[in-house]
Amino acid sequence: MSIQVYRDSWGIPHLRAGSALELAYAQGHNAATDRAWQLEVERHRSQGTTAAFLGAEAVGWDRFARQARLDDTARRCFAALDEETAAWVEAYTDGVGAGLAEAARRAPEFAATGLEPGRWRPWTPLGIWLSTHILFAGFPAKLWRDMVARTLGPDAVALFHTDGPVTSGSNGWLVTGERTATGAPVIAGDPHRFIEDPGVYQQIHLSCPEYDVVGLAVPGVPGIGHFGHTGTVAWGITNAMADYQDLYAERLRRTDEGVEALGPDGWRPAASHTETIEVRDGKPVEVEIVETERGPVVAGGPDADGGLPGPGGPAAISLRQPPRVRADLGFRALPRLLRARTVADVDAAFGLWAEPVNVVQAADTQGGLLHRVAGTVPLRHRDNMLGVVPAWEPGHEWQGRHEPLPRAHVAGGIAVMANERGLAAPLGVEFAPPHRAERIRQLLDMPVAWSAGDMPTVHTDTRIPPAGPLLGLLAALDGLGEDALRLRGRLLDWNRRMDAGSVDASAYAAVRSAVVRRLAAHPVLVPLAEPPALPEVFLPFVALLPRVAFALEHLLTAPLLPAADRAEAVRAAVEEVAADPPAAPWGERHRLAPWQALPDTDADTDADTDADTDADTDADMGPGARGNAGTGADAARLRADEWPGLPGDHDCVLSTSSVPGLTDRSARGPAARYAWDLARRDDSLWVVPFGASGVPGDPHRRDQLPLWLRGELIPVVTDFTRLTLTEEFHVQQS
Repeated sequence: MSIQVYRDSWGIPHLRAGSALELAYAQGHNAATDRAWQLEVERHRSQGTTAAFLGAEAVGWDRFARQARLDDTARRCFAALDEETAAWVEAYTDGVGAGLAEAARRAPEFAATGLEPGRWRPWTPLGIWLSTHILFAGFPAKLWRDMVARTLGPDAVALFHTDGPVTSGSNGWLVTGERTATGAPVIAGDPHRFIEDPGVYQQIHLSCPEYDVVGLAVPGVPGIGHFGHTGTVAWGITNAMADYQDLYAERLRRTDEGVEALGPDGWRPAASHTETIEVRDGKPVEVEIVETERGPVVAGGPDADGGLPGPGGPAAISLRQPPRVRADLGFRALPRLLRARTVADVDAAFGLWAEPVNVVQAADTQGGLLHRVAGTVPLRHRDNMLGVVPAWEPGHEWQGRHEPLPRAHVAGGIAVMANERGLAAPLGVEFAPPHRAERIRQLLDMPVAWSAGDMPTVHTDTRIPPAGPLLGLLAALDGLGEDALRLRGRLLDWNRRMDAGSVDASAYAAVRSAVVRRLAAHPVLVPLAEPPALPEVFLPFVALLPRVAFALEHLLTAPLLPAADRAEAVRAAVEEVAADPPAAPWGERHRLAPWQALPDTDADTDADTDADTDADTDADMGPGARGNAGTGADAARLRADEWPGLPGDHDCVLSTSSVPGLTDRSARGPAARYAWDLARRDDSLWVVPFGASGVPGDPHRRDQLPLWLRGELIPVVTDFTRLTLTEEFHVQQS
């Protein structure tokens, strides 16, 4: 087996091998070389074994991963693969295993934690994919909806529907040849995720006699699933915001034989056993694993006293999700995408897609266009989508798979997808507000002959449409003090752009945060402030203040709170901020806060004292959902106030999310940007937040960060004569 590794000037790997299996091996070997620490963290996350080297703070995730049966589900899904796909995945894991030990010696995190590289099993990539996306559809939001319905009434639930603080989304758009300078389509976008260091996406070029593909790979997973360009066809995705995971209220009891669960047909045996979580510098933690006929129990248990969200305040809640039920994660689609030459090929590959459910856009050089939903959505009662349903009542069973999934024609030369209620509306409950999608369409409707190089104009737009309701209430106030009047005048004259250099954007954010805190303290909402006794991985989804922050537009216009109280909250907020208005521009408050597995204990992670910008965000930003876990061990050892400032805001096209009222720091944003050119692939462009390497001290660890901050893209290079051969090796085939 002969494998060649080339690099471009940004250190991006370009791999060439003699066959698809050899190339899969090469991709795994390269992932280990460039991202050894990241790969091992992800493997342990999928197994629920991170506390063994990260300590007690990781126990919450490990407990959830084990109770949700992530590793066992991955094993089942791998066992169900066809022989060709299974061999391809196994070639990748063989490559990882071959490169991991040597690569770990270059990564200081292993020595810092005492972690030794472990065994990669054939199903490990499936486990990584599952653990990365298990919370992607936000099923714990059903716990919040149940709390709101019980406390404020069912009509109040919709007021909090929005793209919440612990979900992930994306922007994506397709411009057809009639609107471009070349006469060929351009596909562009930016996936929004928690910003991780190293990054969740790896730029890569995979070449063998069967195919030649560039795209964004997930380290630890073979192929290129989300964003790719084969030369003749290109594709991109966004989160469809579909609902495909269900929560069941469970009644459990112990018997001489074990544990039983009450279902529609009476008491039935539940599988149960106990596992032990090893904890670095701490005592081992025992976890009981229970699985009913609905699915694994992820909250409560046979000995719990009840009080969880759901009918009757159940003692336990189980999770039902398609990969566990169908033993399918959609991995059969991955090698088929690499071989795609036309839109029809991409469409057929995504017909095998399962998890997560995405909206797909694709275009080819023959004029083919695609805009469809892909994935597995179960058919069941509408109540299953809205909240926790009783396991013991009939009518909540799954009835099969929702087919066909929605698709649309690309009309008018433009198609946009930004997690809004649209193509996937029949499949979900909560969607992103329409602001990003509407703004992208508005920008693309400009009389411009678009090219891939023009796409940063859209990527980096900072206009914030949902400022309207707050500024409208502010404009209507009377009796303000002199300082507040001056501040109001500034904000009403403000261009509504969250630019990094704008002091007015800082002032708006400060007023908004003050309003959020006051509304969250309103007597109507205070009963929601005390969450139920849920596992910590679910707490970000039921925290009141972030929910108020992201539903602010609704709460300021809906009758849930008295109009006078809403106006008074804005009045008090502007008077408060006017007494000490921000002098620093938005970029000094709105700093990057990436997730890193290994905290940097030598760094001062709380450098400022401003309560608005420096509140402890670990619980509310989501420890289980890739919330900020501290600034990590790196050669730079950046303090919290040394991470760079950012433009943008949650509902801008440049979506860099913080949690108003809690922190201005941004833990979520564009995890990559891309612009695929169908006229000539090497005119395509891309960028990631940090760089190609995950190794501290490597020159390509963070060399793309300055460009990412400025909204710039770097060229895609696929011509091997323009690349540097850095490694060539031969491997004995088994």
